[in-house]
Amino acid sequence: MNSFHCRSAFISDVHLGTPDCKAAYLLDFLRRLRCEKLYLVGDIIDLEALSRRHWWHAEHSAVIAEVLVLARRGVEVVYIPGNHDAPMRGLHGQHFAGVRIELDAVHVGADGRRYRVSHGDEFDPERIGRRWMLQFGEAMHRLICWSNRLLHALRRRLQLPYLPLSIIVKSHVGRALAYIRAYEQRVAADARERGFDGHICGHIHFGHVRELGGVLYLNDGDWVEHCTALVEDHTGAMELIHWSEQATALGRASRELVWPSPAAVLALAPLAARRHDLGELHRAA
Repeated sequence: MNSFHCRSAFISDVHLGTPDCKAAYLLDFLRRLRCEKLYLVGDIIDLEALSRRHWWHAEHSAVIAEVLVLARRGVEVVYIPGNHDAPMRGLHGQHFAGVRIELDAVHVGADGRRYRVSHGDEFDPERIGRRWMLQFGEAMHRLICWSNRLLHALRRRLQLPYLPLSIIVKSHVGRALAYIRAYEQRVAADARERGFDGHICGHIHFGHVRELGGVLYLNDGDWVEHCTALVEDHTGAMELIHWSEQATALGRASRELVWPSPAAVLALAPLAARRHDLGELHRAA
């Protein structure tokens, strides 16, 4: 099993405790991961879903165990709870089995650039106000996730690689794209006002690498629909990667170049033209 080497890794929106979590892919990523720092950027365990319905799989326990293995190896693990694991926020400043819990963090890259790291729900105006819109949005999201599960099961039976259905939907719905773009602008504006070089977050399940007004917006995506992580190499470059049957680079930001992740690139990830072995790419890092 080839190792995946990087300086830092950021994952969020795993939603352990729900049937939609792609724990097997995340487990493969964690078992290959060799890094100095691992940030868990919120919604790792879906306590909100578990409070409504008890559902758990052995692979979900294995994911937690693997994170603890990394901590025992000396990896600095920082857990920043999100809105679905919000009760954990009351434990900020404490350590559990080598994992430090914080409300947010400042990450200093290998190239000296400074990033604020938070889950990102603080930038989401949809979490307050018109409850019926929230319920409608949640119902639509559940429908998309249910459809994604069916498609994933069918493609696995046909021995076809993973295809994230929801990013195709989001990329073709004008209102969804407008919401995502407005969210990105709010995150970038806050980073700019605080004097950071960028902001690393999750929350909206839409991984992206983008420069906005001189600051970097870096969203690490999720492990419910898109199976993505943000990784930093030893030069300080940030890269968004998709991880399923194959590893695919989706966007990259170094001091010299920002290669943004196009909205539909995840849907194109299984195409042979976009394939390359990220394990080999980062082996020298």
